[in-house]
Amino acid sequence: MTTKAIAAVCLALLFATGCTSYYRVTDPTTGREYYTTQLDEKDSGAATLKDARTGRTVNLQNSEIAQISKEEYETGKVATPPQPAAAAVKTESSPFDQ
Repeated sequence: MTTKAIAAVCLALLFATGCTSYYRVTDPTTGREYYTTQLDEKDSGAATLKDARTGRTVNLQNSEIAQISKEEYETGKVATPPQPAAAAVKTESSPFDQ
């Protein structure tokens, strides 16, 4: 291989591996976290992304976006998402409960 060919291959590899950004996008309303490399941010705080866990396209009206490391992305996308807290059920006391 010539020096030019080696330089071209190295440059191609640099662009192929070095241009990916990793994000954790949180929906502040639900607390749900999404991990993605494909993110379209809007000025209003809305975001459209492809969720790495499910492969689905997600549209959020309000979002918190953090750029993260590849390691955190890999860990987060395979982790089981936390279950939402169960709503407290209010029951009325019965006169027979005493």
